[in-house]
Amino acid sequence: MFRKKAYEASQSLRHLTWKRLLKSRLTLIAMIFIGMAVIVAVMGYLITPDSTPFANQQYIEISAQPPGFKANMLKIRKNELAFKQSWFKTMIYGKRNIYTFIPYNTYRFANDEIILTEFDLFPSELTAESGFNLADVVYPLLQDFKAEYIGSDTIRFYDIEGEIHIHSIAELQNIVKEKYLVERRFWLGSDRYGRDVLSQLMIGTRVSLSVGIISVLISLMIGIMAGALGGYFRGWVDNLIVWLINVVWSIPTLLLVIAITFALGKGFWQVFVAVGLTMWVEVARVVRGQVLSIREKEYIEAARALGFRHWRIITRHILPNVIGPVIVISAANFASAILIEAGLSFLGIGVQPPMPSWGTMIKENYTYIILDKAYLAILPGIAIMLMVLSFMIIGNGLRDALDIKTIDNPGKIQV
Repeated sequence: MFRKKAYEASQSLRHLTWKRLLKSRLTLIAMIFIGMAVIVAVMGYLITPDSTPFANQQYIEISAQPPGFKANMLKIRKNELAFKQSWFKTMIYGKRNIYTFIPYNTYRFANDEIILTEFDLFPSELTAESGFNLADVVYPLLQDFKAEYIGSDTIRFYDIEGEIHIHSIAELQNIVKEKYLVERRFWLGSDRYGRDVLSQLMIGTRVSLSVGIISVLISLMIGIMAGALGGYFRGWVDNLIVWLINVVWSIPTLLLVIAITFALGKGFWQVFVAVGLTMWVEVARVVRGQVLSIREKEYIEAARALGFRHWRIITRHILPNVIGPVIVISAANFASAILIEAGLSFLGIGVQPPMPSWGTMIKENYTYIILDKAYLAILPGIAIMLMVLSFMIIGNGLRDALDIKTIDNPGKIQV
């Protein structure tokens, strides 16, 4: 009976906590925004306009074009074998494109070729033209491709898989016109390398959330262990951990992260470790203070009197009661990790190209701020601001929701 009442009380407390958390409209909006960001990060290349690895498909001819820009392109089959790839692998790593895209202004057919007028915002009579064989556009052909004419307008040729294709020139022209002349829209424009900005932002979401999650997990593992041991055993153990906390605390966070990054090397995973190793001190300080208070409670004395081991007392009776403050500080640390990663990438010692990162995008395009393309640097800046703001709002909401003194109708909770 007692266990049943305790379970109902805990369920009631969780219910009231969630009810209070969701009552704040601002917190709810922040949770929806982060939920959408998580969906974008998880789906990855399955939903990005550019699904190539790192969203790195470059069109130098159409670099730095405004949002909503549309370009006509000729899609040319690369002379290489096609490969099969699972949707899961595509979602995680992207998929190599088996087509080459050539932007153009106008096109015309000349016998067995398609002639393109190269893309130019201000076309003139001097604009260059390029010709491409129709068969080479549609099929992956051998390097020493030679077409054999069968009759006046019918050709026979072999692809790299050894298959024989026979088409009339008119038929090839229709195939190219219907399937290989495409229109590509850049919803947020293109960057200085002609890459799709929207795709770069979407994959950058994955980097920022990954850094936050892994860094927070590393900081929680180290911080909770150090804080719990120091607060529970006290004495020389506590003195040693407090001394270590003070030493790490005295070093500016960004400088410490830069030093660790130089020691570990530049790269994706190194950023996770570097940020996580600098954020544990806040967790350890909070956990230590909570454990120092809880260890003096009567039920902890009772557990010791019953002969329970220290490990069981810490993990089963103390740590569950410090989860609330830890969750709140983890939300703040998540926001800090995103800011630190963006700063490191901007300085060039974080995530390395071609992997897209919001900090890297700002670094590559900040010179456009004084020109008429300021949005190239402002868009990733807004993304960082909204993500950090959302986590800070959720952290504040969790702090209020987990405050037992302010929960509505506390008299309902009876054990």
